[in-house]
Amino acid sequence: MIPIDRVVLTHVRVPLVEPFRISSGEVAEKDAIVVAVRSEGYTGYGESSPMAGSFYSADTPERCWEELCAALERHRDLRELRVGNFSRAGFETALADIEAQKAGQPLWKFLGGVRGAVESGLAVGLYDTIPQTLRAAERYLAAGYKRVKFKIQPGRDVGLIREARKAFGDLPMFVDANGAYTLKDLSVFRRLDEFGLMMFEQPFAGPRLEDHAELQAAVATPVCLDESLESVELLERAISLGSLRIANIKIQRVGGLDNAKRMHDICERHGIPCWMGTMPELGIGGAQAAAMAALPNCRFPTDVEASERWFRDDIVTPPIEVSGGLIELPGAPGLGWRVDERKLEKYRIVRREFA
Repeated sequence: MIPIDRVVLTHVRVPLVEPFRISSGEVAEKDAIVVAVRSEGYTGYGESSPMAGSFYSADTPERCWEELCAALERHRDLRELRVGNFSRAGFETALADIEAQKAGQPLWKFLGGVRGAVESGLAVGLYDTIPQTLRAAERYLAAGYKRVKFKIQPGRDVGLIREARKAFGDLPMFVDANGAYTLKDLSVFRRLDEFGLMMFEQPFAGPRLEDHAELQAAVATPVCLDESLESVELLERAISLGSLRIANIKIQRVGGLDNAKRMHDICERHGIPCWMGTMPELGIGGAQAAAMAALPNCRFPTDVEASERWFRDDIVTPPIEVSGGLIELPGAPGLGWRVDERKLEKYRIVRREFA
């Protein structure tokens, strides 16, 4: 058990390179709550990182801030914080950073990683036209990303992928619907089935596990679940129903590295490959997801991209970089990327300390 001396919360807001649009909304700035835990001379960093405006979930930066502050004010044993998954992830991952530092291991090795570099994949949001979407993909693919994911929504799906195949040939690609479709749209996925995609990510809303099982039985392309997998229990139920053939694991969504690792191991036992998704997080959360992507059953490129892909700046130094489609993982103990306190101050919205 780690003795905790002090916890510092800093709510930061960093501008995006360009607005990021998916089927459920659009954001132009990235909010995150940086959790710094100090213990016996060590400092561990975590990131509580929901998108603003309930972008991917009911959690928001404001809600996480309130949860963490209230819990830290009331609880002596901070490991028993009764908070949502995004808030818990910020605190739990900071403790993992300290544990890895004390063990003298980089976080990726501490978690059981087997590779010192991980493949990175490009994610492309929604644009007004297909040519705009393809130009965006082409611009960023120059960094050597190992695959491309296109966001889709009803009316912006089959035509986009048809043109993407013409433009990029046999480049590995897939689509992410963020739950925008229903079983009434089965014909759309049967048409998309013709393009040799890696997967259909989260076609239907999260609770619709039975519908996903029906879709998977009707198409050859693997169904990948993302927003549906908020807990170990939901993953196990999805597996039992046959709702997925691939799992996207997000550290933030499942409440931290411990649950993420458990879900990775469950998938491995059932022969279901997985990969690490992002919100996207700033550099702390991105580094954590990259570390998890080194685990043996993470068999697809991670959604962690270069810092400059999404953000006008980042709070870690050096920024996360992608070279030849790979993210080189650090050898230093713990997270491996240094948190820049000057950047925390530059982008700070509010800060609180708890003894």
